[in-house]
Amino acid sequence: MKNVPNSSLGNLYREHIQLILDKNIEALLDQYTDDALLISSFTKEPIIYKGRERIKEHMQGILGIDNLETDIVFWAETENPTTLMITEQITMTINGEKSEMRFADSWVLREGKIAIHFAGMVQHPDGSLA
Repeated sequence: MKNVPNSSLGNLYREHIQLILDKNIEALLDQYTDDALLISSFTKEPIIYKGRERIKEHMQGILGIDNLETDIVFWAETENPTTLMITEQITMTINGEKSEMRFADSWVLREGKIAIHFAGMVQHPDGSLA
């Protein structure tokens, strides 16, 4: 992980990425509120997941990820409300093939847990822009 600030949200982000690397879906889900909302644009059509069980479906995708590296290109956070907006340059291996892409993640937290997560793809592995 590169360019992650030393802050409470920086620590939560580092833990989030480590849980992905560890493929620890249950612990990753513990970072979310029970009624959390995750909006994903990883496919070119938005998919909305609401609640722990639905978000768990989305998280199954991490099982195929190896060698995840993140480089934060943009980071902004607020305290009241607690929010995070980042853009990341991502490199990972999926099914033995190296992929590079750019993500944009935004979190809205409630009581220290992610209540809303916009999980966005900015640039897909094929180079196309979202």
